Amino acid sequence: MRHHPLGRTGLFVSELCLGTMTFGGGEGIWDQIGQVQQADAERLVGQALDAGVNFIDTADMYSGGRSEQITGQALKNLKVARDSVVVATKVFSEMGPGPNARGASRSHVIDGVHASLKRMQLEHIDLYQVHGFDPATPIEETVRALDHLVQHGLVRYVGVSNWAAWQIAKALGVCERLNLARIESLQAYYTLAGRDLERELVPMLKSEGVGLMVWSPLAGGLLSGKYARDQPGQADAAGGRRATFDFPPVNRDRADACIDAMRPLAQARNVSVAQIALAWLLHQPQVTSVIVGAKRPDQLADNLAATTVTLNADELRQLDEVSRLPAEYPGWMFERQGAYRRKQLLG
Repeated sequence: MRHHPLGRTGLFVSELCLGTMTFGGGEGIWDQIGQVQQADAERLVGQALDAGVNFIDTADMYSGGRSEQITGQALKNLKVARDSVVVATKVFSEMGPGPNARGASRSHVIDGVHASLKRMQLEHIDLYQVHGFDPATPIEETVRALDHLVQHGLVRYVGVSNWAAWQIAKALGVCERLNLARIESLQAYYTLAGRDLERELVPMLKSEGVGLMVWSPLAGGLLSGKYARDQPGQADAAGGRRATFDFPPVNRDRADACIDAMRPLAQARNVSVAQIALAWLLHQPQVTSVIVGAKRPDQLADNLAATTVTLNADELRQLDEVSRLPAEYPGWMFERQGAYRRKQLLG
């Protein structure tokens, strides 16, 4: 298990992060995503830690706070040393009936961190992330609130999730101008079949030194290879999440082409298609950590094994060709006009 620095910080996190969205269950989507309760959650947390994972991600909204409770209790029951694990959680979603129990306002961010700390039984959160962009709150208010949490020792580092490149760039500018704790990470959707963030987000992250945490690296299980091409909503194997919760949106033709390209690579190594999909992400230079969730130990073991899969240059080129995004402006103009200068950089 390799470890990478988070953004421009000196904090090192494992290349795989244990996601806890399957913890807690409940009604609606939480029933469909996972019903992992305390004892099983502790087995999964222990299994991940034993494999070298030191990074755990949750959110206040997961199962209405139950995921945070289970995660914190698992760390306590397993007697995990606090300095040996990096705990990340998120704030933004609706957590109550009132008009201020949601969003990225100073009020909700500060209330949210205290509620998360209480649920997880922790004195500080290592990485506190704003789970979505709030059109009702000025960015300056949000980053000032995050800095307040850092200055008071409740949070060590801050990040965002599901923000556009311009929003992050603006936040970074505000943080630099006001000497506030900077945004160190983005948590975003990225898969072989969904490479949209390569247009604007990846260049921005590279330019500004912001880390990338990947959520849903198997596109909600689609890239596990267990979904039939001619049955878009059905899983070949029992327990497939997309059979009842078809998210995130995916171009099915492109996904099927990616799966077709990954199958022979998986068969040649006697590994799962899912491991090839995860390995591709782990080979992408801008990726800091890939979040993997599981309902069962065998699922987690399969995901963890992706760290041992190496793809050669020809295989990476093959996967790139089948999954490449169609050209869009201004990207194709950058490619055309920048050719001479790129040649100069290569000497």
